[in-house]
Order: sequence, then C-alpha cells, then structure tokens
Amino acid sequence: MSVPTQADTTAPDGSAVATGMPETVTFRTGGGTPPRKTFWSQMAQAFAMFRNRKSIAGLIILGVFVLVAILAPLIAPYGATQKDRTALRQPPSLEHWLGTTHMGEDVLSQIIFGTRGVVVVGFLSAIIATLIAITIGVIAGYVRGWKSESLSALTNVFLVIPGIPLIIIVASQFENPPLIVIAAVLGLTGWAWGARVLRAQTMSLRNRDFIQAARANGEPLRRIITIEMLPNLMALIASSFVGTVTAAILGLTTLAFIGVIPVSNLNWGTILFWAQQNGAFPRLWWWYVPAGLCIAIIGVALSLINFGIDEYVNPRLRSAGERARAMKKKGLNVNDPVTAVRAPASPSTAPDITNKNATNSKR
Repeated sequence: MSVPTQADTTAPDGSAVATGMPETVTFRTGGGTPPRKTFWSQMAQAFAMFRNRKSIAGLIILGVFVLVAILAPLIAPYGATQKDRTALRQPPSLEHWLGTTHMGEDVLSQIIFGTRGVVVVGFLSAIIATLIAITIGVIAGYVRGWKSESLSALTNVFLVIPGIPLIIIVASQFENPPLIVIAAVLGLTGWAWGARVLRAQTMSLRNRDFIQAARANGEPLRRIITIEMLPNLMALIASSFVGTVTAAILGLTTLAFIGVIPVSNLNWGTILFWAQQNGAFPRLWWWYVPAGLCIAIIGVALSLINFGIDEYVNPRLRSAGERARAMKKKGLNVNDPVTAVRAPASPSTAPDITNKNATNSKR
C-alpha cells in the first residue's frame, strides 16, 4: 500500500522547506505472496486423468499382471520347463489347472512365467520410446527455424522405418537375443508417432499467455519445459505411453509366434508357437486359449486406460460421461431416446381455470 507524503528539503539556515513534490511510502500488507507452483503439484493435477472408472479398471487389471510377473516363482505351481511324463497333453485337472503340453509341462506355470517377458518388454520399450518422443517432440515444438525442421524431418524418417523387419535383422545377429535388445529395438522404432503429436501440441502451447509470461520473467528453458509445459502435456504423454506398451506387447508375441525370438525366451507368443508346431489347433484348446485370452485381457486393460485418458482430454467425452453418471444417479435410463425433463403437475397443484373464468364473467 502506497501513501503520498510531502517531501522536505533543508535550507542553508537549517530550516525545513517544503518542495511540494510527493514521495511514496510503502506499507506491507499481511496478505503474503501466493505459493509458487512446483513440479510435483503440477504433476498431481495432471494425473487427475486416472481418476475415472475406466482408467481405474484398466489400472487394476494391469496391476494384476504386473504382480503376477513379480511374484511368478512364488505363485507358479511348477517350474516353467518342469515335465510330468505321466501327464502328456492332459486336459485341465486338479493337478494341472490349465492342462499340460505334449511334454508334460504345466500350461498355467508357463503362462505365469511368460507374463514376465511380456511385461518387461512392454514397459521397457514404452519407457525408451516415450523418453525419446518427449525429448525430440517438445524441443522440436518449442524451438523455431531450422532446428525445428531438422527434428521434424528426423521424426518423419523414423515413421517409415518398419519395426518387425528390423527386429528380425537384429535378432539374426544374436544366437540368443536378450529381452532388453528386443525392447530397445521396439522402443527405437516406436517413438515417432508420439513425437509428432507432442510437437504439434507444444507448438500450440508456446504461444499461450503463461508461457509468454514465464519467458518474459526470464525463466530458464529447463523450468519452462518441465514446470509449465510438461504438466499440460501429461495426457498426451500417458496416451502415447499406453499405445506404445500395446504395440510392444503385440510385436513381441507376433515375433515369438513366427519363431523369430528363440524359444528359450518364454512368453505368451512362445506358448502359441509351440502349440502350433505340435498340432494343438483346434483339439488341444487348453494349450493356446489361455495365452490368447491373456493377450486379449491385457489389451482390454490398456484400452480402458486409453479411453479414460481420452475422456479426460476431450471436453465432449468428459461432459457426456458426467451427464450419463448424473442421469444414472437420478434413476434415469441413459439409452432412452426421449428423457422426461419435467414431471407432470398433480391435480391438486394445477390452477383452477374453470373457477377463474367464471369469476371473470361475473365481473
């Protein structure tokens, strides 16, 4: 708060002479400055997209698969390659809940141990692809001129690189390629789509008022990107991450099914490969159906997470979902073509038009 006062000067004889020029006296009020937004507070707001029912359901299903992968040695009834010569191609029973293979191996144990390879490759390749997409996409969208065009051209080059043939070439150079190499190749060939989307959104954000204000205040580039931009891009980053996980899992199982990946790398695709090689289709259904169902279920879980993110990002989907939930709470059917918006008036509350008209005629 500022109060103007009369400024004084001192004469040669020591007396005070008023100059008439006002000075400003500043008094501090007790309001205080607003708290500065931190990176973690911004991230907490950005992850609100995982609070709807679709995202929660998908995360629960995905969490079950992750727990199975972590606790595989503890919950698997048998070893992954442990053989029971007395139960060859046996259907589901009390001893083998999902039956056995042609060599007496327990299918349930193979499914449990195969979850490890699927989860490791899916998440590792998604992390690699997402980090590259964020780095190249955000920088290409924020900078201008030849730098942006060069990064955009690099992204377009990686868009047309076929992933599966490249993995086949890389796998042929190893006698037993580890899962990390497979995940790295899938990640290096799967970041381009996410980078293009992030570049387009960053180009839209860089002209917003809060970005211009941060730039005018002299904020460093690192803080502008991490504090101001990344929280606003978290929905797109999460959607790109989920899509990359889905593509990596499908790519891994496809490569294993066609025999590119050695059979020692156990995963759901390897189970389908051995089932096909030993004539399990269609008679020995317990050999290939569980692996196919696991691929479908984890795909549904990732799709639910993606649907939840889309509902959070898209205002139309979000408003439609909120409207449907509000109608369900009121007991209304969402699928009705016509919805009653006003209840009919009861006879006791309806106005007595006859008596009113009779009164007017007497007058």
